[in-house]
Amino acid sequence: IRTHSMGIFVINKEGEEAGHYDDIGIFVEGVVILDNIRSIARACEMMLGVIYALNLAYPKELRYFYEYIQKVLFRMDGEKLSPKVLGLKNKIASVQ
Repeated sequence: IRTHSMGIFVINKEGEEAGHYDDIGIFVEGVVILDNIRSIARACEMMLGVIYALNLAYPKELRYFYEYIQKVLFRMDGEKLSPKVLGLKNKIASVQ
């Protein structure tokens, strides 16, 4: 948590079954702002909301991940894709 500006954390006790997590949450600048989120998918959704609501920039290491979700999946400002996201969109479209 201290080495990243924001992100999603997952806590799983040693020996627990796969897919069962003790806690899933979101942190910003080392502070947990949301916890007890029930799924990783829900945490990703809420992370987008946090970024939008607080007018934050996407984390550098996840920029293209969030840009893909925003512009391709949610179709928000989708005509202005970065070259990396456009390439990913084309690769995914060619597989289907």
